[in-house]
Amino acid sequence: MTGPLRLIVFDVDGTLVDSQGDILAAMHSAFARADHPAPPRAAILGIVGLSLDVAVARLAPDLPGEVQARLVGWYKDAYTDLRATTGVAQSSPLYPDARGTLEALHAIPETLLGVATGKSARGLEKLLDGHDLRRLFVTRQVADHHPSKPHPSMLRAALAETGVAPEHAVMVGDTSYDMDMARAAGIAGIGVGWGYHPAEALAAATAIARDFRELAAMLDEMRKAPA
Repeated sequence: MTGPLRLIVFDVDGTLVDSQGDILAAMHSAFARADHPAPPRAAILGIVGLSLDVAVARLAPDLPGEVQARLVGWYKDAYTDLRATTGVAQSSPLYPDARGTLEALHAIPETLLGVATGKSARGLEKLLDGHDLRRLFVTRQVADHHPSKPHPSMLRAALAETGVAPEHAVMVGDTSYDMDMARAAGIAGIGVGWGYHPAEALAAATAIARDFRELAAMLDEMRKAPA
């Protein structure tokens, strides 16, 4: 080992994979079953990254709690059906150069990879298995076990599981929730410019990458910086 152990935690939707087609379709299906107008596209993509119950409450604050709970279930049903119909690779394709970047990072002995996502454990497992990525991540934090982003619980758990100090960790994500979560956990945050929140919304980010190649260069520079 040539340096301290480092941890890179990735968001999933909008960061590693582009799942917006199924997210939008599933949300429209859920709202149709509730006989309620679906929110605009920007509003739906704006809540990606939040735990589903929190996301639905933001999208439909005027609906009773029991209807919001049904919307969560209907969304999950629709999303599962869409994924089963088209397959993971088509419904949630990896962004360009994502796989190569992950493989290269995984090959560095002192670097550990993790995931922090608003997905459920079952949803994350389906996605990682569909892309053969499960083997790359030593810590996987999901909505089932934590408060919704931007609460720092996911990142604190990832640090505890890996034994990595906050100053040697970084969160990579596409939303303000990811960057605010990183700041709350006391770790650096790199925003990505290809996801669901505009770059100007990522005010808490240490830096913003335009593509995976630029992200890889940023992470390499951080790795080589004095500990």
